[in-house]
Amino acid sequence: MKMDKEKIKLGIAPINWTNDDLPDLGAENTFEQCISEMALAGYVGCEVGTKFPRDPEVLKKALDLRNLQVCNAWFSPYLTTQPYETVKEAFLKHVKFLQALGSPIVNGAEQGHSCQGQLDVPVFEGKGIFSNEEWDRLTKGLNELGKIAQDHGMSFAYHHHMGTGVESMAETDRLLENTDPDLVGLCYDTGHFYFAGEDYLTALKKYIGRVKHVHLKDVRSGEREKAKAQRMSFLDAVRSGVFTVPGDGGLDFQSVFEILDAHHYEGWVVVEAEQDPAKANPFEYALKARNYIREMTGL
Repeated sequence: MKMDKEKIKLGIAPINWTNDDLPDLGAENTFEQCISEMALAGYVGCEVGTKFPRDPEVLKKALDLRNLQVCNAWFSPYLTTQPYETVKEAFLKHVKFLQALGSPIVNGAEQGHSCQGQLDVPVFEGKGIFSNEEWDRLTKGLNELGKIAQDHGMSFAYHHHMGTGVESMAETDRLLENTDPDLVGLCYDTGHFYFAGEDYLTALKKYIGRVKHVHLKDVRSGEREKAKAQRMSFLDAVRSGVFTVPGDGGLDFQSVFEILDAHHYEGWVVVEAEQDPAKANPFEYALKARNYIREMTGL
């Protein structure tokens, strides 16, 4: 399969070098090392990490020197638990930062009631649950955030995520059915659907019309089963090694790319496989994923 580099661009997330939620993972890795190794591995874009400068001019200069572009940055809305105006203010600041960097996408997952960052809550038992009223607040708020992103030249892509109130396909269905397709897209993540026990290929086929951004992460199925059996939190599962880069786990990325190609997907695909850098050297694994994807797709 030969995919069009003009239509599909390959990026990588800095969480492979430094973990925003587990600061000790990759604490030794610097911002400059991270982006230099991204470029050296052959990626053309990246997302934004905790060690990245927050001054757009400083950040853009560092990335331009390495021919990298910011393609997305995570935002954590709390639409179910905070006043909308509070969320809007934080989102607007975030969007303006991304706009200055020329990013096409802003993504995120509702963090109200989430156990995503809670080390003492088993991820398979403690996920967020929304009441009907909270669902209404969430979908209405997402439409409004999507309009703000649109007004600043960006697309908003909602990220289904382990530990949150939108984890399963049924929950993703509800979210997409109750939001405006012109304002709210989907950040499709192979690893999170697989981790949640869903068929990630069926999900991609079903949601392809709403997919605005793609996260490519592989899963070590044995680690997933261990996380479930040992009642691990999401972050403990990450630390243990549940995720890895495409080609290093058990997921079928050939079919993922075939579905994207068949439906003429245009946009970014981003390697995002948070691991412990002490166990999985970020540069080595970035190269492994880059070579695997190049051989499979020509990208």
